[in-house]
Amino acid sequence: MLKTGILNPQINSLLSRVRHTNMLVIADRSFPFWPMIETVDIALIDGIPTVMQVFQAIQPNFVIGEVIMANEFREHNTPAIQDAFASAFGGLTTTFEPHIALKQRVPGAIGLIRTGDPIAYANMILVSA
Repeated sequence: MLKTGILNPQINSLLSRVRHTNMLVIADRSFPFWPMIETVDIALIDGIPTVMQVFQAIQPNFVIGEVIMANEFREHNTPAIQDAFASAFGGLTTTFEPHIALKQRVPGAIGLIRTGDPIAYANMILVSA
């Protein structure tokens, strides 16, 4: 029985299948459903868990080469929220692109983890190094 780290078996399964340059999506509560890729829906209630909580849980065992987010994240969120994300990313390469372009990448991902996060455009694509 697992006692530490990621306890969710579906998320562990997704993570174990990620290889070099593969993508994993962490999405907010309103992100569209994509029937062609595996989705692990861990939204419990409004705000639980958040995209950032999932990112921070995954980060220790995921070699991240790049984080991709929507330009709209910067347009619709306060400087404090933007700073919190930037701080969590540390020195990771972060690319911002139009939300529509980000969504076009989703079908190529290994999977998607849906959260209960209400932060507008908090969706991120993690590209493995």
